[in-house]
Amino acid sequence: MMQLQSPSARLAGLDTLRALAIALVLMSHYQGFVSHAPTFGIMGKIGWAGVDLFFVLSGYLIGNQLLAPAARGDNLDLKTFFARRLLRTLPNYYAVLAVYLLLPDSPIAGKSMAPVWQFLTFTQNFGLNYGETFTHSWSLCIEEQFYLVFPLAVLVLVGSERSPRLLWCALLAAIGTGMTVRGMAFLDGMDAFAAPVYYASFSRFDELLPGVAIAMLKNFHPAAFARILRHGNALLVAGLAMSVAVLYGITNDVPTAFAASTFGFSLVAASFALLTCSALSPGSILNRARIPGAASLALWSYAIYLVHKPVFMALRPELISRRIDPGAPMTIAAVMATGILGGWVLYRVIETPFMRLRARWYPAGTSTTHHTGAPMPAGRSIRG
Repeated sequence: MMQLQSPSARLAGLDTLRALAIALVLMSHYQGFVSHAPTFGIMGKIGWAGVDLFFVLSGYLIGNQLLAPAARGDNLDLKTFFARRLLRTLPNYYAVLAVYLLLPDSPIAGKSMAPVWQFLTFTQNFGLNYGETFTHSWSLCIEEQFYLVFPLAVLVLVGSERSPRLLWCALLAAIGTGMTVRGMAFLDGMDAFAAPVYYASFSRFDELLPGVAIAMLKNFHPAAFARILRHGNALLVAGLAMSVAVLYGITNDVPTAFAASTFGFSLVAASFALLTCSALSPGSILNRARIPGAASLALWSYAIYLVHKPVFMALRPELISRRIDPGAPMTIAAVMATGILGGWVLYRVIETPFMRLRARWYPAGTSTTHHTGAPMPAGRSIRG
């Protein structure tokens, strides 16, 4: 029987970044839905950026899966690609959605809920407002929409010519479009964190594209990519410095509120792209260092992302009714552990069986073939 990818088979640097991303999200949502206080200080305040880091990593993963065969001139098997993606994302998502639908009057419910058909089609982020039910699914909508659009872009813009020129132009134009949309929204009176901007596909999709750019460098410009990866630790320092500077600018409207709203998300993604390049560098400390628990946290991160928020929202009334301080260290540890445990249960009960089915029905490396018809060998991925 084919085995699921184990933590030891994954890239340590990418797992570290994925663990960091889910940790940021956990801290942000703990402050927002449990303690209602700055429990984690600045880390909780910028915790929303964990989703941006997930976007960049996903952009690289999907970009690499599709651009590697395109660069070789192989045929893309989109049926297999979509089947593998859906088996990866849908079971966990629909399991959590079912819980929300079955408990409409529980503490996890919001003030209103989008129609079910929007959740089933990953379009609920259109018109989504803060305080509604299952709002953290907005990022999954953008990723699922990306899974649909990007393969078609590769087919049309790269095609049989195996030239990335048009795709590079489209990528830069798309990033410019995202900034333009946010700039126009600001002029209409909405900053980047207004719900119609923050949740909207056209305002946030560009954050996947720096990850795609890394995949394009890797597959179409391998010599340049190899030269870049020789400087793994410099990339780490530059990425950390840039992310700190940009996040400071966004949270403090520096240099202006218009600039922070218009360019902030794109620059955050660019800084995370530098960190991703560092994580791909064999000589980087991100790959040499092994942080205990990071590989497991990364492996469970998708399930944790889906489960932790309803767990947090369900626990808060219990803490308040029992007069337990949500800011106490032991309470924080217990609630965080419960959220992670809920994700682990979802991973084991739902995700793992479907991943085994995926490995059996659509083995990694068989979605493309040489023109001779020989299957390509499987490569490493961030999360399979």
